[in-house]
Amino acid sequence: MDEPRIAEPILHVDMDAFYVEVERLDNRGLVGQPVVVGGEGPRGVVASASYEARATGVRSAMPMSTARRKCPGLVIVPPRHRRYGEISERVFSIFRDFTPLVQGLSVDEAFLDVRGLRRHYPNSRAVAEAIRARIRSELLLPASVGAATSLYLAKMASGHAKPDGLHIITAGSEQAFLEHLDVQELWGVGKSTRSKLASMRIGTIGQLARAPLPLLRRHLGEATGDHLHRLANGIDERVVEPRSGAKSISVEQTFEHDISGTEALRSQLLRQADQVAWRLRRAGLSGRTVSLKLRFPDFRTITRAETLRSATDVSREFYRSCCRLLDRTGAGGRPVRLLGVAVSGLQPTGAPRQLMADHEERWENLEETVDDLRVRFGRHAVEPARLRSGESDPAHDAQD
Repeated sequence: MDEPRIAEPILHVDMDAFYVEVERLDNRGLVGQPVVVGGEGPRGVVASASYEARATGVRSAMPMSTARRKCPGLVIVPPRHRRYGEISERVFSIFRDFTPLVQGLSVDEAFLDVRGLRRHYPNSRAVAEAIRARIRSELLLPASVGAATSLYLAKMASGHAKPDGLHIITAGSEQAFLEHLDVQELWGVGKSTRSKLASMRIGTIGQLARAPLPLLRRHLGEATGDHLHRLANGIDERVVEPRSGAKSISVEQTFEHDISGTEALRSQLLRQADQVAWRLRRAGLSGRTVSLKLRFPDFRTITRAETLRSATDVSREFYRSCCRLLDRTGAGGRPVRLLGVAVSGLQPTGAPRQLMADHEERWENLEETVDDLRVRFGRHAVEPARLRSGESDPAHDAQD
């Protein structure tokens, strides 16, 4: 007797307007309203938009001033990333109740490989509906699910399922599904590539699938030509890879008013280094490479990085590194629009490290004590004295 199997074993689950829907959990008065989550300042952007807002042309990443013009009755809610993180953990816990093969793409979407459920569910539709029902009953949130034989097709399918739906690209129907879709729906096709394809009179995925490979290589380059030709023909050999964690942890701030001066920049760097170190310690990680990012009013952006002699999770070490990097930029007297700190080269904190000097170990012990206080009394219960004595933060966090 044939072994049972699920013909479309890859699911892509995407929470609908996640930030907005979480806000609606806590404020039912927002239900049915055109709502966006984002910054209200002159440089604020839309982080998430309800479908009522989208119907008026409002989109994520749109400047808030543009969103207001498109939707005069728009309700703007400031972001609460900690709350979204809490709900995200519960969503992913539901995913892992079904399968350990979960690859998160962001706080609100993931790939799931459900082939191991073949003895529990008759097909991918039954699995997808069970997942959506769990999310709806336990969290009161909508989710769209796409099912297919490969990762990129599952992601495309979930896009066609929105909002709050399910779409399955059945095994054997891949080419029929792709045939008339615009080439821009393929991963890796931006404005430039689409323009090049248009010059070859290729506008649909079906036309791209039938195009001679040498022609694509000549116009797009060998790597891009091969990649798009394979996707257009429904070929994607990647598998769901559960990830142990992020490759880096970062904080960025866009200032309501440009700031300048070495001392002002260092105060912000102190705040960011402290926040990055806190996140690392909460994740049980240490990092070795520190990166500094500055964006000026003309949107020119520069980055600098240095690698420490050993991995650490001590904010003081990150701050000192950031100050050295700032000095290397020569930007102390220039107005700065955006400032960011990132730490990469991550490893579990318990991994072997070079021996620390006594003063480094004392700082590490101090920050452990600070963490205990923050867990008990809140993230901002204990902060560096320099930040407490300064003025209130003029910046707002950008989405990580």
